[in-house]
Amino acid sequence: MALLEVKHLKKYFQVSSGILHAVDDVSFTLEEGKTLGVVGESGCGKSTLGKTIIRLTDPTSGKVIFDGKDVAGYSVKEFHKVRPDMQMIFQDPFASLDPRLTVTELIAEPMRIYKKGTKEEIYKRVKGLMDMVQLAERFANSYPHELDGGRRQRIGIARALALHPRFVVCDEPVSALDVSIQAQVLNLLQDLQKELKLTYMFITHDMSVVKHISDDIIVMYLGQIVEKSPAKELFQRQFHPYTNALLSAIPVPSLHGRKEKILIQGELSSPINPKDCCRFAGRCAYCMEQCKNSPAPPLKEVSPNHFAACHRVEEMQDVLNKAGG
Repeated sequence: MALLEVKHLKKYFQVSSGILHAVDDVSFTLEEGKTLGVVGESGCGKSTLGKTIIRLTDPTSGKVIFDGKDVAGYSVKEFHKVRPDMQMIFQDPFASLDPRLTVTELIAEPMRIYKKGTKEEIYKRVKGLMDMVQLAERFANSYPHELDGGRRQRIGIARALALHPRFVVCDEPVSALDVSIQAQVLNLLQDLQKELKLTYMFITHDMSVVKHISDDIIVMYLGQIVEKSPAKELFQRQFHPYTNALLSAIPVPSLHGRKEKILIQGELSSPINPKDCCRFAGRCAYCMEQCKNSPAPPLKEVSPNHFAACHRVEEMQDVLNKAGG
């Protein structure tokens, strides 16, 4: 059953030189209890997509259908009722936490705002959440600056879970953490998903991380989806040159099984007033005249539930195979 349907979502920003197309006609479906990975380079629109879906920024156009209701057009007052079901874990756990509040106050704040119980009930829930995210009780009266990045991120996770959400946007939740801590937080998120039946949208630029946690993956480039597929399928074969290049950058812990990295060269096109053509054309090794002069290719289903946006999608698998893809 689909918990979230995003249809033709757009988010544009007016800048001095024109209109910046941060999210440009994005559509996908996310089933309840599943994890959708969203990957791409910095600046591709991943975080803006997540923030637009949960209305931290208002969409320019399009639909966000959550549990059968289009919440994209809700007023602030109307969305206030939906907010507990849609939460976000932010990338930087230090910047997203109020430095003037203790750990207990930070986790309790959403419940106080929504009047979820008496003071005693709220603080009992806080203790339960600290146990759930494996944050020791001795840190209850600590301030964010007194804790390391891993513990601060656990506070952010507890805050996101305080109102019993159904859908959580995880915006690069481990990218600011040490490698040794990343695995702990990822395993915690997966355990919480099973225990609480959560639905995740997991935003990252790390392909090895998204492989570990996702059921389905969408690949974004300059505000648009260029490929989407079940996670297992995507790592076996790709139909877009950009996806192939991203996957080639994953480190392989073997001297014999290493794959040659594909270096993306060429000029990055501007997301401000973009030309209606393939936005990856200027950096694509397989670019042809049609890619530069024809309207941008739509997402096309090339195998069951596997979609790619490329003018050469029919021949791309053979091309990538010959190139070592």
